[in-house]
Amino acid sequence: MFVPAHAGQAANITSAIYSQPTTRYQHGVLGDAIEYGALELRLSNGRAIMLTLPNDRVFEDIAPRLTDVDLDGDFEIIALESSLTLGARLSIYDENGLVAATPYIGRSHRWLAPIGSADLDGDGYIEIAYIDRPHLAKTLIVWRFQQGQLTKIANQKDLTNHRIGWDFIPGGIRECENGPKIITASGNWSDVMATELSSDGQLTSKPVGSYTGPEDLTAALNCP
Repeated sequence: MFVPAHAGQAANITSAIYSQPTTRYQHGVLGDAIEYGALELRLSNGRAIMLTLPNDRVFEDIAPRLTDVDLDGDFEIIALESSLTLGARLSIYDENGLVAATPYIGRSHRWLAPIGSADLDGDGYIEIAYIDRPHLAKTLIVWRFQQGQLTKIANQKDLTNHRIGWDFIPGGIRECENGPKIITASGNWSDVMATELSSDGQLTSKPVGSYTGPEDLTAALNCP
């Protein structure tokens, strides 16, 4: 059950953690059988808010991400949750509950690996990127958050950012003077790839180095 913030009370999210460890979803993509059944938020007024998922869902994630997705100056939470029967989806929460979510992948034990969020194409809205099934489909998908909704705007195959058993997700979004770049590995793990979203909604990828380990993706986040 989700307990919302009091109506009319100014209270912004200052921190978030997953809690209520559970083994009810036996997938183990992050290296163990432990997922999470709840999301705890702390607000600027000192309040704590608990979101508890129903028994058919878990947070199959590393950590909640504090992000100002609507650019109003306050944080929302980007989280990864999985249905026991329909697989993973990416969700956005605020202090009042669920704001928006992508569709579930559609099959149990199918996962997605978040990359990050930024205004990738300079249109004044935040885009959120993830790899759909990084061990299988290896497809980069980009969604735009606008007027309280998520809209899929682009996708590109043959990119990945996670191996089964890793309890981390390397890479991310590099923001430098020449614009944001999505940093992942190539689908065969041979190259570090930088992908750019153009103003017309096209994704363009190019190799920026050889891949020898996850530290190469971390290093590629540094501005040249």
